[in-house]
Amino acid sequence: MSATSRPRLWAISDLHLASEVNRTALADIPDHGDDWLILGGDIAEREEVLVDALDVLGRRFGTLIWVPGNHDLWTDRRPGAVARRGDARYSHLVELARAAGAVTPEDPFPRWPADLKGAPVYVVPLFLLYDYSFRPDGLPLDEMKDWVRQKHAVPVDELLLDPAPFASRAEWCAARCAQAEARLSCLPPDAKTVLINHWPMREDLIRIPRVPRFLPWCGTRRTHDWHRRYRALEVVTGHLHTRRTDFIDGTRFHEVSLGYPRQWDQDKGIAAYLKDVTPQTRGG
Repeated sequence: MSATSRPRLWAISDLHLASEVNRTALADIPDHGDDWLILGGDIAEREEVLVDALDVLGRRFGTLIWVPGNHDLWTDRRPGAVARRGDARYSHLVELARAAGAVTPEDPFPRWPADLKGAPVYVVPLFLLYDYSFRPDGLPLDEMKDWVRQKHAVPVDELLLDPAPFASRAEWCAARCAQAEARLSCLPPDAKTVLINHWPMREDLIRIPRVPRFLPWCGTRRTHDWHRRYRALEVVTGHLHTRRTDFIDGTRFHEVSLGYPRQWDQDKGIAAYLKDVTPQTRGG
């Protein structure tokens, strides 16, 4: 494969297609041929909207990689809707994504079509959730909500993101992390990775001054060193609506949210917010 024929790896998250503005703009994304697209969660609360989005994007990209966000996992409480909860809802979304041809966190990690310096590169979709460990040290879990309410509202996840059959979201998070660690440990020892998760994988990269006490719902300290443990070239996350790229230990950390209509320039179109996260060694 020549350098000019290699596909690119693009990423975007938090499309929030409950917004008509965002849904309309999605239709204008141009054809990207054989390029791959990462969808980093919070695509839509309604299953039919997710399916429509995957259909549109599946015709514009060669490969889709999908991970869920918290909005995707909310229980649908509309009259007449099937109220799938927790892991049952997640499993159903996985089947919908697979039916649309997307790679999910439950599938074998796809190998990127170009090795880097002879090493294979795997694109790794993850669903890890959060366990409230980003709350301040010394703050008891049973006092956390009162602490949050001193500054802003408690996230809707506490009402709509059901952890069933797990006793808590923290338990669900622990199970997801353990499963991911087991699978990642089976990669070839020289393999490089592109890690993808909706929630940030390091607490020190979270900068949300408007809602500073949202931190407990933003990830788990368990993943703080995963970029080193699993030889990540790129780490792709969303959730925060704070687009940026940071460098730590030679790894690029990308926050790739689009966000709500007020958070992006509709004159540019959604395509302008696709982030090129094609795996590369630093310095090319």
